Parts: sequence; structure tokens; C-alpha cells
Amino acid sequence: MSEFDTPPARSVSGALIGVIAVALLLALGGLAWTYALSNKIIKQEAAINAANDENAKLKSELQETNARLKVTSQELGQSLGLTQRQLEAKTQEVLSREQADSKRLETAAKEAQQQISAVSNQVSDVKTDVGGVKTDVAKTQSDLATAVTQLTSMQGDISGHTSLIARNHDELEVLKHKGDRNYYEFTLVKGQKKPVGTVSLELKKADAKKSQFTLVVYSDDKSYEKKNRNLNEPLQFYAGKDPSLYEVVVNSVSAKNTVTGYLSVPKSAPVPPAVN
Repeated sequence: MSEFDTPPARSVSGALIGVIAVALLLALGGLAWTYALSNKIIKQEAAINAANDENAKLKSELQETNARLKVTSQELGQSLGLTQRQLEAKTQEVLSREQADSKRLETAAKEAQQQISAVSNQVSDVKTDVGGVKTDVAKTQSDLATAVTQLTSMQGDISGHTSLIARNHDELEVLKHKGDRNYYEFTLVKGQKKPVGTVSLELKKADAKKSQFTLVVYSDDKSYEKKNRNLNEPLQFYAGKDPSLYEVVVNSVSAKNTVTGYLSVPKSAPVPPAVN
């Protein structure tokens, strides 16, 4: 062999050593992984064994508790003079009573809810009624305003004051609802002096054909004769400590020497005792 063949032999030896080194490292790594895995398995087995022991302990304690409960139940039955069957019956009775109480409470709750619903419906009905009343009041006020505009205005016989007068009972009711004066209706017969409000009236003459009449007003120790007056004419005079305007209106004259009408006085005027 020549001197040129020696280097290849050294190269083969170096490669072999490298392979062996890698194999050793892999073997050492495998051993380490195997050891770690073994330790992990051991720990898991220990945990499983501990859990099993704990379960066994709990099972034992549960059996012991059941046994104690059974003994206690028997002792309770004996102390009460009850057999096991009687004790079970007593227990069932208690359970039945509790169920009945529960149903009773449920029924009471339902009835209360129904009552609440009924009250709510009544409240709704009341609200509706109130709304209807408001509408009726508004309509009444509107009707009253319309009726007032339809009343006749007449000029008084002494003051020149123009007044709304009622020509019949229905129109007088409209004036009463207007609320700014008090009204006293009357019927006078010829020759009769009659109290009306806080004054007195006496019919002297009645002419049905001409629809005229004569009457005398007595007030504050004074008398006022209204001669040959016409129907629906405001006959005015002043009365009271603080003189206020009073009005007498006659609406009809009959052939029997009778007239009907009303006396109109301010709200501030005195009220006759019989009206209080």
C-alpha cells in the first residue's frame, strides 16, 4: 500500500465514533424520558389509590350514618310507642299535610291575584267613568252656554240695565245653573199679599187679553207699584242695607186673575230663613 491510502482509513474511524456518540446521546435521552414517564405514572397511580381510599372511607362513613339514622328512627319510634309502620304512616301524614298546606297557599295566591286583577279592572272602569263624566260635564257646560245665548235680553224699567230673562220654567232652570243670581218662583192671586224671598208681592190687577198686570212690591218698609206692566218685562227695584238690584219677571197672566213668574236677586242678597 502506498502512502496515499492512509487518510481514508482515518476518515472512517472518525465517522464511526460520531455515530456511536449520537447513539449514546439518543440512548441517554431515551432513558431520561423513560424515567420521567415512570415517575409520572407512579404519581398518577398514587393519586388514583388515594382517591379510591377516600371513596372507600366515604362509603364506610355513609353506611355508618345510615345505620345511625336507622337506629335513631327505631329509637324514636320506640320512645313514641310507634312501630315502624306507624312511624312511616306518621311521616306520610306529615308529608300530606305539607302538600295540602302548599296547595292551599297556592290557591290563596291565585285568589289574591284574581282579586288584584279585579281591582285593577275596577280602577280602569272608574278611570273610564271619570273620563265619561268629564265629557258629560264639558257637554253640559257647552249646552248651558248655548242655552244662555238663546235667552232673551230685556231692558229693565228703572235702571236701563239689560238682563237675561226666562220666559218659562225651563229657561229659568238655565238661569239657575248659570249661578250668578238666586231665583224664587211665585204664583200670585189678585188681592193676595205673598212673601217671595225677602220681599212681598201683591197682585192688584190682571188682564189676560192684553197680557198686562199691576202689582206692588213691598221691601224695606217701602212699596213700589208696577202698573200696567207687560209679560217678561224686568221690573226693577233696589233693596237691602247695601242696595242691590232686584228684578221681578211675570211670565204668564191667566183669566182667573192669577200671574206666575220669578224674583231674581243677587247672590250677596239676604236669604229668607225658610231657605236656609
